[in-house]
Amino acid sequence: MKETLIDAAELNGMIGRGGVLVVDCRAELGDGQRGARDYAEGHIPGAIHAVLDRDLSDLSKAGLGRHPLPDAAAFSTVLSRWGWTPDTFVVCYDTANGALAAARLWWMLRLIGHRRAMVLDGGLAAWKNAGLALSTDQTQAEPTRVEANFAAAEIVYTDELQRLGDTVLLLDARAAPRFRGEVEPIDPVAGHVPGARNRPFSDNLDPSGSFKRADVLRREFEQLMGSYAPGDVVHMCGSGVTACHNLLAMEHAGLGGSRLYAPSWSGWIADPARPVASGQA
Repeated sequence: MKETLIDAAELNGMIGRGGVLVVDCRAELGDGQRGARDYAEGHIPGAIHAVLDRDLSDLSKAGLGRHPLPDAAAFSTVLSRWGWTPDTFVVCYDTANGALAAARLWWMLRLIGHRRAMVLDGGLAAWKNAGLALSTDQTQAEPTRVEANFAAAEIVYTDELQRLGDTVLLLDARAAPRFRGEVEPIDPVAGHVPGARNRPFSDNLDPSGSFKRADVLRREFEQLMGSYAPGDVVHMCGSGVTACHNLLAMEHAGLGGSRLYAPSWSGWIADPARPVASGQA
């Protein structure tokens, strides 16, 4: 089966047959309640809602960025509440073309070894454009009891990143003006990690808001990687959420094995002694 993207028609067929967990991952940075409000106003039938700040992050962790990765035990509790099992097909969607925060959930599921997960290509807009209905019903899942573990080797933290140096290619998914340090609407310090290269997640999309073809993405990432192998690529962004979009794009392009710098920029600047670069890489 596919392990990256699914279109609206395919998802509609899966819902009709059952056995799929649809997760509405809509979120808005700076408004932690927006996603839940939007979900209540209308969502894909049968979908449950994932709260970025609660279900996909642990905001109690200090110094690890704005959206620290939760412990595996906490994520297991979330999955149990959703009624997830290792046999469940999961489809994640949002209204940000996968960036907030469908790709984040997709990546976290891969961290526990779950490959039966996909992101709705084009997000909720693609569902609506296909003429498919929304629901306001609150889905009640049958809880399960699962215990999952993260593949720790797929997560990079700051000490390891500094130790690896230029043996890895650090790709920053933020918009170019933020990467260059010209603007910074969210974090207290502008700029980027020295040595990083910029790959705005929006570059993964075609004008319709869907992902570019796999062969196009592969060509673009290979040009950006140069002599680096996919396994030598580490993704980052502002807080470890939109960076998962680049990781998803590489996987869709057949370039598997890249990793995530989970604290990302907001975690890097938590220590003012760490160097900051500006301008184009």
